[in-house]
Amino acid sequence: MPIDSLFDAPSPAAPLAERLRPRHIDEVIGQSHLLGEGRPLRLAFQSGKLHSMILWGPPGVGKTTLARLMAQAFDAEFVPLSAVLSGVKDIREAIAQAQQALQQRGRHTILFVDEVHRFNKSQQDAFLPFVEQGLVTFIGATTENPSFEVNNALLSRAQVYVLHALSAEELAQLFGRVQQVALQGLQFDDDARERIIGYADGDARRLLNALEQLQTAAQTAGVSNIDARFLDNTLAQNLRRFDKGGEAFYDQISALHKSVRGSSPDAALYWLVRMLDGGADPRYLARRIVRMAWEDIGLADPRAIQLTQDAAQTYERLGSPEGELALAQAVLYMACAPKSNAGYVAYNAARAWVAKDGSREVPLHLRNAPTRLMKQLDYGKDYRYAHDEAGGYAAGEKYFPDGMPEVSFYQPTERGLEAKIAEKLSHLRELDAAKKKDNSR
Repeated sequence: MPIDSLFDAPSPAAPLAERLRPRHIDEVIGQSHLLGEGRPLRLAFQSGKLHSMILWGPPGVGKTTLARLMAQAFDAEFVPLSAVLSGVKDIREAIAQAQQALQQRGRHTILFVDEVHRFNKSQQDAFLPFVEQGLVTFIGATTENPSFEVNNALLSRAQVYVLHALSAEELAQLFGRVQQVALQGLQFDDDARERIIGYADGDARRLLNALEQLQTAAQTAGVSNIDARFLDNTLAQNLRRFDKGGEAFYDQISALHKSVRGSSPDAALYWLVRMLDGGADPRYLARRIVRMAWEDIGLADPRAIQLTQDAAQTYERLGSPEGELALAQAVLYMACAPKSNAGYVAYNAARAWVAKDGSREVPLHLRNAPTRLMKQLDYGKDYRYAHDEAGGYAAGEKYFPDGMPEVSFYQPTERGLEAKIAEKLSHLRELDAAKKKDNSR
């Protein structure tokens, strides 16, 4: 089929990004790890069986396009919702539309929810009965990590596919396709082409919008050759400086986190500013910065936790660009602070233990006894009130369930405040050992 027929415009006034939206998975540029031969999403298209999924990736990588192509391939109704603009009423209307499509036309419905992470828990829960009934196949799109932003109940019913930002080579391929289909007569020198691809920074939609803007400006100015100077005059302040083939958004988050963990304040500040310059949402960065304080500094310097929370609140109050200074200083403080992941490791170890262990009863002496019956059943009997003991510590007292071996999840480091915590815990263990020795006599 000729390439022009593949991209017939829905209407002359449609945006370039819509006119060039792929009509078949073979026309999709990028995501070869999912769409290549034998890869998961291509197999999903070939299977003849729909399944619910979460498409996770940065903007402009084809999440909406893939959902539309799925509906087309399976001859299903496509009902889109935007979590930014929709509420429970819109969800009900979408479900009603799906029921009507099934009853009147015998067609299944793909319910596509863009920015699904913006829905709260109750809104996400509203989908569950209809997904379980098979009335709709749910496809959610998100730029946020679904492990943190999507309910476990919904997440367990959907396969997560991770989409990547387009590489410079893939953007160049898209550039060539656009020039062949929609920009005939418009020429770009090598520097201009390279800068536009860098400006897109892995985002196909951003590339298409920039080219459309340049096309309009060129027609107005009566020029046919685009060079770097024309770019500067046309895109003006919107033309950001990106490294050629710049890293994907989540790689930059990882670099920021690892620079903080590695106590490199200058590198941490670089990655923060790089992301702000690239258009990252400062509120998202604020959430990640608070998380870093809990994960990598923890009790070695609890001030970092408070400082990062204060920085996040400062940004909420001042907005950009003033509030960004608070985020920058929080990052600098964390990079310079003593590090400990002991709390993070302890939490994960406790979760792993509880997940594999059976449900153990609370020992009688640790139970509350607010009623006479509970006291008669020995609830709270022989409990030792720590404040009445020497040094405010009930040496030898047991707090784990009966029959459970004592485990040590938390191993404080020798850094920062945790060095003192480690010293105190060691002293308490010595008191426990002494009490045990006395009891054995």
